Amino acid sequence: MKHRIVVLGAGYAGAFAAGNLARRLSPADTEITVVNAVPDFVERMRLHQFASGRDLTPLPLTQVFAGTGVRLRVARVTGIDPESRTVAVTGETGDGRLPYDTLLYALGSSVADHGVPGVAEHAYDVTGRASAVRLRERLAELEAGCTVLVVGEGLTGIETATEFAESRPDLSVALAARGELGAWLSPKARRHLRRAFDRLGVTVHEHTDITAVEPTRAISADGTSLAADVTVWSAGFAVHPLAASAGLRVAETGQLVVDRTMRSVSHPDVYAAGDSAYAIGDNGRPLPMSCASAGYTNMQATAAIIARLTGREVPTVGLKYVGNHISLGQRDAIFQMVDGEARSKSWYLGGRTAARLKAGILRGAALGIAHPTFGIPKRGRRLTAAPDRSGVTVAGTA
Repeated sequence: MKHRIVVLGAGYAGAFAAGNLARRLSPADTEITVVNAVPDFVERMRLHQFASGRDLTPLPLTQVFAGTGVRLRVARVTGIDPESRTVAVTGETGDGRLPYDTLLYALGSSVADHGVPGVAEHAYDVTGRASAVRLRERLAELEAGCTVLVVGEGLTGIETATEFAESRPDLSVALAARGELGAWLSPKARRHLRRAFDRLGVTVHEHTDITAVEPTRAISADGTSLAADVTVWSAGFAVHPLAASAGLRVAETGQLVVDRTMRSVSHPDVYAAGDSAYAIGDNGRPLPMSCASAGYTNMQATAAIIARLTGREVPTVGLKYVGNHISLGQRDAIFQMVDGEARSKSWYLGGRTAARLKAGILRGAALGIAHPTFGIPKRGRRLTAAPDRSGVTVAGTA
C-alpha cells in the first residue's frame, strides 16, 4: 500500500512543498494529495496591488501540478481527526474524508480582527483573493475626494497605503498606527519611509489605537473619529482554529507547535509549514508570519519528511530572519536587513533599486510555485521506512 501524504493548503509553503515531495519521492511508494479551497494559486504578497486595480495573471493549480503526479482536491478543510488520521473536506463534489499517513499542515493565516467591533461587518482586507476582490470592487466605486483608512503600521499596512495612494491619487489615503510609523526600521530607513508617505500624500495618525469600525468612520481609543469611506484592516494575522480543535498542540497564537524539523510535538505524523507553524528560528525567536518564513519552513518540513520516509538522516535547513522588503508603490521600496536579534541594522537599501529587488523577489516566488519541481532530481527515492502514529519507525517499502 502506498504511503499517503496529504498537504493542506496550496499557498507559498504548501504548493512548493507538494511539488518538492512529488519529485523527490518515488510514485511507486507514495501518493500525494493537495487540498486547497480555491482552484488557483493566490499571490498573497501582491493582493494589495490587485485590490488597487492592477491585474494578476491567474495560475491554476492544475497547471502547477501538471506532470508531477500530485492529486488536487479543491475543497475546504472542515476537520482533522488525528486518531483515525483522516481529514474532513467539503467542496463542489460534496463532503468527504481523506486518509493520510503523513499530513503537512500549511493552511496559512487570515486577517485578525482582535475582537474589534465592526471589523467583520465594515472593514476590508487583503489577506485572501475573495476579500481582495471585494475591496477592488469597492475602491472602483469611490469618487474623487473619498477617504480610505488603512489600519495597521506593519508591512501589509504600509504597502497597502502607499499602493493605493500612488494608484488612486484622487483619493485621500490615511494610515492609523498604534505606535510610531516605521519604529522598527533603522533611522535612515524610517526617514525614507516618511518621505515616501509625504510624497504620496498619505496622512499618518500615530499612536492611534482603533477600537471600533463603522460604515463611514473608525473610532480610536481616545474617542477620536477618523473619516473613512473605506476602512482596510491590516492590524495583524490569525490562523484557523482547526489545529487546536483537532487536539494538536498549539501556541497561544493558535499556530501548530513544531520541533526543529517542523514536526508536530504532539503528533509525529503531522508537520506544519508557513504561517500555520509556530517554529523557533536560529535566533531563538518565533519566525514571523511571512513569505520568507514559508520558504524556510516548507524546505525543512519536506526535507524531514523525505529523510524519515527513506531512512536517511534528517538535514537541518537554516531558519533565519534576514530582513524586510517593503514596497512603497511601484517605483520605490525599502529593503531593511536585521541582525541575529531581529533588530534593524543601520544599513538599508531604498528607492528604485530596492523596488526592482522587491519585484524580482515577487517574480521569483511566483516562478517557484509555477515550477515547483524545477532543479529537483527526477528520480524519486524509494521508501525504506515510515513513521507509525507513535513516531517509531516501522518497515515500509523496500
